[in-house]
Amino acid sequence: MKDIMVIIKLMMVEKRDVVLSIIFGIIAGLTAVALFAMSGFMISKSALSPPLYVITIMTALLKLFGSTKSISRYAERYFSHRATFTILSNLRVSFYEKLEPLAPGIFGKYRSGDLLSRIVGDVESLQNFFLRVFYPPIVLVIVFLSTIFFTSFYSLYAALLLLVGLFLTAFIIPALFALQQRKIDSRVREDRGKLSTDVTELLHGFRELKIYQKLEEKETKLLESADLYVSGQEQEGMIATFNQSVNTLVALMVSWSVLALGAFLVTDGQLDGLFLAMLVMISLNVFESAAPMAVFPAHLEDSRRAASRLFSIVGEEAQEVKRECNEQLDDRKTYSIEMDDVTFTYPEETRESLKNIHLLLPAGSKTAIVGPSGSGKSTLLQLLLKMFQADNGDIRIGGMEIQSLSQESVWKQTNVILQENHFFFGTIRENLMLAKDGVTDEDLKKALLYVKLESFSLDDPVLEKGENLSGGEKQRLAIARALLKNAPVWLLDEPTSSIDALTEKIIYDYLFQTAKDQTVVLVSHRLTGLEAMDQIIVMEQGRIIESGTFDKLMEKKGYFYEMKQIEKSVFM
Repeated sequence: MKDIMVIIKLMMVEKRDVVLSIIFGIIAGLTAVALFAMSGFMISKSALSPPLYVITIMTALLKLFGSTKSISRYAERYFSHRATFTILSNLRVSFYEKLEPLAPGIFGKYRSGDLLSRIVGDVESLQNFFLRVFYPPIVLVIVFLSTIFFTSFYSLYAALLLLVGLFLTAFIIPALFALQQRKIDSRVREDRGKLSTDVTELLHGFRELKIYQKLEEKETKLLESADLYVSGQEQEGMIATFNQSVNTLVALMVSWSVLALGAFLVTDGQLDGLFLAMLVMISLNVFESAAPMAVFPAHLEDSRRAASRLFSIVGEEAQEVKRECNEQLDDRKTYSIEMDDVTFTYPEETRESLKNIHLLLPAGSKTAIVGPSGSGKSTLLQLLLKMFQADNGDIRIGGMEIQSLSQESVWKQTNVILQENHFFFGTIRENLMLAKDGVTDEDLKKALLYVKLESFSLDDPVLEKGENLSGGEKQRLAIARALLKNAPVWLLDEPTSSIDALTEKIIYDYLFQTAKDQTVVLVSHRLTGLEAMDQIIVMEQGRIIESGTFDKLMEKKGYFYEMKQIEKSVFM
């Protein structure tokens, strides 16, 4: 229920529309009861041939109640739907604000398809919370209690029957069905997430599935997921329909009971027969207000599960991160980087990716981090970028604890080139202009020239994820984007692994000339060209096993020396 309270808190931001929806809902419900009550009384009164002015007054009241009901019902729908759309907007913004600080590392915990299902499907499910869960019970109780109070003036027994009907149709029957609904809803939400995951994997992995002739197998699995989801939805619909049928049956039985009881009281002289039709009409109409309670359990469970799935992603830790990490790096020329006894393990893994890391990278220094695949090089950069938080130890950038720095500040002061760089659907110009505001076409063309992409036009199209670019072209475009940004710290993770040696040398010469007074951290498998680095850090199995200049490591004839000799034997 804690997650539901978050939704209610966001909902009460629009308290004006919420209150107006409830007020007009109550007016519409009461005038509907009054309209039917007046109709029943008018039928009975007309049989006694009353004066014409009495019929005229009752007819005028009927028109008044009818008009008031229609206007109130329209106003209720208008304000409730406006409130719902605004509440959904507030929910999306609030969820994004909590999700954004966690976004870089969130794919380590959740699959992309499941995330999509939660962000889209579960948010959409919550549109029914206000319309079907929150205010209908309030309107129902007030309308019912007012009707019961009015009925008690004519027959206390009829009022007690309506009270019993209220408890049965509004509370007891929905509560019984809610227990069964909860089990099914839980499975349906999980099935929807699984279906979304399978669809995403099929779309992203279509080429590999086709190459390895596994497409049919994946499609079969997808159809199974779809069948499970559809089956769950059908069960949901059947339970909701059965619940509504039972509610309607109970309501009709109460109305028949009111008729039977009223007839007995009339024959016994305890009730004026003039009011019998009025009481029956009241009982028939008032239970219309209870109709939404038939689907109340389904929408309540749906909203509860949706809220739980959403806020399980962004729990209290997100608020903690946002509250504590508010310090900013200033616009210095460059920064030093320090790690002191840092240990890190990826979520849901037992193997430590980094173990007791100690390093000092002075401001303006050039450092290469080398080692075999899986040694923790890229993980180290991810910690510096606050994609993850270290389990133990301290990380400082420019002398400031990284925990106290906002992630936005760290990324703003850093040029980042990762092993995989994202490119958006659009043009070369649009993808380069992500670097910073105010760059001109001349700046963009110079950046392309520096990375040997001068043959590209700024208006050349780029497909989603850069599908029409080669691996080397993607890397060079990413380097061009970083050159345009020109932040004081460079974090480079295998930035030229797909680029030929000659182009790589030209790019590195220009890059190091540009960053001669800036801090550069280069992760690389290649050991050529590292002679100019101020420091080389050698990693293996999450530990730093050697560090020093190129000459010192070669003189030491340790692990780095052996790696260099192997590289020579392979490429010479």
